Amino acid sequence: MEIFKTLLGLLAACVVLALAARRLQIPLAVALLLGGMALALIPGLPNVTLDPQLPLVLFLPPLLQASAYRTDWPAFRFNLRPILFLALGAVLFTAAAVAATAKLLVPDLPLAAAVALGAFVAPRMRSLLPRL
Repeated sequence: MEIFKTLLGLLAACVVLALAARRLQIPLAVALLLGGMALALIPGLPNVTLDPQLPLVLFLPPLLQASAYRTDWPAFRFNLRPILFLALGAVLFTAAAVAATAKLLVPDLPLAAAVALGAFVAPRMRSLLPRL
């Protein structure tokens, strides 16, 4: 029952933040990020530990659907080449940086293993970075 109350409170906070974002004319993701940071800094609130899959299932699909409805598809198609270039470039750069860092931190690690580690971590790191 405690998890239900927590999720209900988080959903209510999301609705309030969505209304504030619309009124202030800022992106919804920015409002949710700032609201989450503000909630985390309030002293006295209990620590909430959720299953990591739960927010992905509950909060991410509505955000993605709302963004998909507002996508300017002609502009997206026009900018598809730079989008793909930057996305692939970011993954390749991250893979190289992770491989170099792993090789520096663990000198006995074979280069092939460091590159494999970089290739494994790079796509996941891309999803953790904030969208600009």
